[in-house]
Amino acid sequence: MTTLHELLDPSRRPQTVDALVGVVDAEVKSKSGLSGAAIKTGYAAANKIDAKIVRRAINGMLPDFMAQLEPFWAARGEQPFGAYLAGNADAVSEALLAVTDARAANPKHAAIAKVYSKLRGKAKDNVEAALPRLGEALQSLAG
Repeated sequence: MTTLHELLDPSRRPQTVDALVGVVDAEVKSKSGLSGAAIKTGYAAANKIDAKIVRRAINGMLPDFMAQLEPFWAARGEQPFGAYLAGNADAVSEALLAVTDARAANPKHAAIAKVYSKLRGKAKDNVEAALPRLGEALQSLAG
């Protein structure tokens, strides 16, 4: 595969969304300590408001996420994508958070925006921690 944009193809998009929901679920599950408890509580609250909120959010933001990740995909060379993302964690996390921040600025659910705003302060650290898993998932989908 030459681009991540191909993962948006209708025949591949459901698999891509499933994989990214799996990344989010695994990252939340892996959290520990007080900040981990806050993340797990926020995630549970969002899912209580709407059980499919994560899936719909990922699906809705997927084109923007892929557009943000595409330059990193193209620049990775032969390096595994997860390792490349982790090596460029600051730039990658800022690019991805620009997408979620834009969505949170105009939410469909005020309660979800409230949960996001409470967790946003630690979001960059959490996104950076997820980059290896995210990169591995996308590379496995992209082939």
